[in-house]
Amino acid sequence: MAVETTANTINKRKGRLMNTLKNILTIAFLSIVTFSTAYAGSDKVKVGFVYVGPTGDHGWTYRHDIGRQDVEAHFGDQVETFFVESVSEGPDAERVINAMVLQGADIIFTTSFGYMEATLKMANRYPHVKFEHATGYKQAKNMSSYGLRLYQARHVQGVIAGLMTKSNKICYIGAYPIPEVVREINTYFMGARRMNPEVEMDIIWVNTWYDPGKESDAAKVLMAQGCDMVAQHTDSPAPMQAAEQQGKFGFGQASDQIAFAPEAQLTATIDNWSPYYIRKVQAVIDGNWESENYFGHMNEDVVQMAPFTNMPDDVRAIAADVMQQINDGEYFAFTGPIKDQAGEIRIQAGEVATDGELNSMNYYVEGITARFPD
Repeated sequence: MAVETTANTINKRKGRLMNTLKNILTIAFLSIVTFSTAYAGSDKVKVGFVYVGPTGDHGWTYRHDIGRQDVEAHFGDQVETFFVESVSEGPDAERVINAMVLQGADIIFTTSFGYMEATLKMANRYPHVKFEHATGYKQAKNMSSYGLRLYQARHVQGVIAGLMTKSNKICYIGAYPIPEVVREINTYFMGARRMNPEVEMDIIWVNTWYDPGKESDAAKVLMAQGCDMVAQHTDSPAPMQAAEQQGKFGFGQASDQIAFAPEAQLTATIDNWSPYYIRKVQAVIDGNWESENYFGHMNEDVVQMAPFTNMPDDVRAIAADVMQQINDGEYFAFTGPIKDQAGEIRIQAGEVATDGELNSMNYYVEGITARFPD
């Protein structure tokens, strides 16, 4: 009996200890949430943002945070926004999202592909909260997915690269082999091949969204292999800075990064998340928010391009024409026939890739000789 009582006491103490630890963790995560405005009462709509990188990355996260700031500027005292930056894709994301719900968030934007499962789990747990997940493909009654057709701008970059390369060797630095990155690699290469059938492309995967050191090293390796047109799907300006140091050219990622490489940047994709964020927050305020699968087009001004610089006038004119055709809906890069590396037709002749095909793309197109990651 004494042994049983002692065991019960130990178990109770363990239970209290675990509860204490859980409370400490919850408080810790709440404490790292960075508030952009002071607390001002429950009548405000609370809007949370979860970021995969630092707001000062001058790329992907920087542009999402511009969107958050535009929400504040648009709605003023109607909203309160807060964010947590540099949240890894995994258990940390779930804990941060949960902490935001406990803080009273009405709508939460999770801004990286790897947050998808954590966002869906929290959406199922908290049906009264609205969730928005960027670049994914899963939805729920209270969870949207949203993305931008950034491959449209990337195709224009490919056109420029094909026209500008002197070595016929272009290159690409990828973060992770997920569909949004793979389709941009493919459309970049197709744009270059459209202008220059002799172009070849090397690819390096760095397995990180933001690591300036790794990104720079990857660019240097690729340039040592003959690449003179550097493209990236990572979030810092480091690859373009490396290109500038070696007299090569490159393209800004997610944001106009010409300040970091004024002689190297040819143009940049600019992610304009503000219209979507404002529209969805307005829907929460109005009480008519609905789940959706949004994929924004260049003609909505959500996919923008920085000015064409450091290039001849004829290249600028061709790039502008291709951009206009895409904007007007007259040209779609992923129009068949499109074959993969093995020569298998993936998109039939005359057919246009569906959003489902684009959002599940897991192959390199014909002509790319790099081995597709396992």
